[in-house]
Amino acid sequence: MSATVAPPPSSFPVTVETLIVGAGACGLIAALTAHEAGQEVLVVERDAVPSGSTALSAGLIPAAGTRVQKAAGIEDTAALFAADIQRKAKGENDPRLVDLLAGGAAEAVDWLCDRHGLPFSVVDDFDYPGHSRRRMHGLPTRSGRELVDALRAACEAEGIDILCGAAVDRLFAEGREVRGVSLLRGDLREEIGCARLILACNGFGGNRARVAAHMPGIAGALWFGHDGNRGEALDWGEAMGAEVRHLGAYQGHGNVAHPHGILITWAVITGGGIQVNRDGQRFWDESQGYSEAARAVLAQPGGAAVTVFDARLAAIARQFADFRAAEAAGAVKTEDTLEGVAAAFALPADALAEEVAACHAGPDRFGRRFDTPPLAPPYCGVRVTGALFHTQGGLVVDGRARVMGQDGSAFPNLHAAGGAACGVSGAGDSSYLSGNGLLAAAVLGRIAGRG
Repeated sequence: MSATVAPPPSSFPVTVETLIVGAGACGLIAALTAHEAGQEVLVVERDAVPSGSTALSAGLIPAAGTRVQKAAGIEDTAALFAADIQRKAKGENDPRLVDLLAGGAAEAVDWLCDRHGLPFSVVDDFDYPGHSRRRMHGLPTRSGRELVDALRAACEAEGIDILCGAAVDRLFAEGREVRGVSLLRGDLREEIGCARLILACNGFGGNRARVAAHMPGIAGALWFGHDGNRGEALDWGEAMGAEVRHLGAYQGHGNVAHPHGILITWAVITGGGIQVNRDGQRFWDESQGYSEAARAVLAQPGGAAVTVFDARLAAIARQFADFRAAEAAGAVKTEDTLEGVAAAFALPADALAEEVAACHAGPDRFGRRFDTPPLAPPYCGVRVTGALFHTQGGLVVDGRARVMGQDGSAFPNLHAAGGAACGVSGAGDSSYLSGNGLLAAAVLGRIAGRG
């Protein structure tokens, strides 16, 4: 289905004040905010139920200075958070956007807790790479599915209309002013007018041709995002003269159980786990982060690796629904000895034992310094591969989440948020700081909703 821009019809059978394309976390947060501001809101979603990339994630929103953080005894500030984002991105981000997102995250999380009753808590038993404070906020199951379901329930409680099974393929505009959209519901075509439009339909990771053009290094990876992420926001924006930036930026993940296709939390690495190839050899500094891990793992023979950890780390990982699902599927193997792990994954036992023993002998050959307890029996292993989760580049927006034109002026009534907008993950994969995707979804969704 191609995404196009066309002149508007003479009239629309239905017109709303705020129309939102996409019912993931970003679109639903935008809807709740717009409704609270007294706007008439309609959300249109191509899937049968709200889902999006949010449902495939761990549902964690990073935020600094929240009431939840303070209650947990964690001192944090937006300035520290912004510095962490820029440090990971090597200064490649627009500093104004970084400050906007880092500064708005706590208000968004507190609002979701206080106004809509979402029971966020901080992940406080391990550190995410690049974060100088523990600031990842998640719901009890640490599941994106739980997050999007909670947001949908909040919208339903507020009486916000969500039109599912509705695929928008055409945007109506006069110059830079949006008038409405055309969508398909089954075989039925409908046209809806709007006073303003919010694009919350994520990026283009599901468009293999675009991925190959802009990020060839990950083009052959498992696609772990939502298939609906085809890049319509880019198509519409570029057709109208919008500015785009960092189209080569993305979030990968190098710890997806293979062939099961289940995400394994990076907690098993940050707590002292390692990754080895089929020769039982480590091949990189795993502490860098899970996004850049995708390419590192894919570069190994067979495009796979084995993540080795222990029962202590497995106990931490079980707070995540995905990890429990991987255990239930038999992807995670637990053995009394390293020899048993080696046998379970056809690894050379001597090489694996040497790698584990060397981990606490000072900085290793990759520069990683282990400040965690040594791995101890029983040991665990899981075969993993690298995957593409979602793109991070997109439409450039201003401080009100309005789409910016190539001439530097803002579109009057077109907003972009979440994965539809350029985020704060620099120009590639190694600049992604854990949670950047839902950070942009929550904060830009909130800003766009205000209008």
